[in-house]
Amino acid sequence: MAKKQKYYVVWQGKQPGIYTDWDACKAQVQGVQGAQYKSFDTMAEAEQAIRLPYSSVISQNTRSIQSNQNNQILVVDESGMTAVKPGTDNPPILDALAVDAARSGNPGVMEYQGIYIPTRTQVFHYMAPKGTNNIGEFLAIVHGLSYLKKHHLNQIIYSDSVNAMSWVRQKVCKSKLPEDASTAELWDYVHRAEQWLRSNTYTTEIRKWDTDRWGEIPADFGRKG
Repeated sequence: MAKKQKYYVVWQGKQPGIYTDWDACKAQVQGVQGAQYKSFDTMAEAEQAIRLPYSSVISQNTRSIQSNQNNQILVVDESGMTAVKPGTDNPPILDALAVDAARSGNPGVMEYQGIYIPTRTQVFHYMAPKGTNNIGEFLAIVHGLSYLKKHHLNQIIYSDSVNAMSWVRQKVCKSKLPEDASTAELWDYVHRAEQWLRSNTYTTEIRKWDTDRWGEIPADFGRKG
């Protein structure tokens, strides 16, 4: 059976436009931070979509979920099926931003990222030469809040860190990482994040990612320790 024709709209990429195959679309969005793209079944749908803001189009139809014979919930993305979690009555909302952090050493090189779940697109990323997971999780949530507010987006944020979510609610990073010459730049970033929380209001909902039922959060770096 011949593969069904798809049409790919790129709103933000190397060259925005409509593409008639996935390889051509991928070449425009791969490596582009905050890339925005989506597939459509007909050229008419693609031509209509490209005239609209990406956020309004993606919010209409992002929960493309199917179940296989093993009762796994699967997310259909541009490159195929990606397993998200064992089947339950309450799958995660897909039109959302997932954030996570990782570090090498304790403390050691720390990084965090924000991933738009439907397309697995990296929206933002930050790395510090010395930090902790908790600081990274805290900063990732604040970065996500700032990003969504700046771009007038209504997605929720998923984090797998109860600790970081608590710090965000309290508007303070309670890490015990020493403030010294090796962490001065990171702590300056932390204090600016705390100031953003104190100076801004937001309507974004922050939810706990259910790792036990859904597997690793989509923003996971794929390493532990």
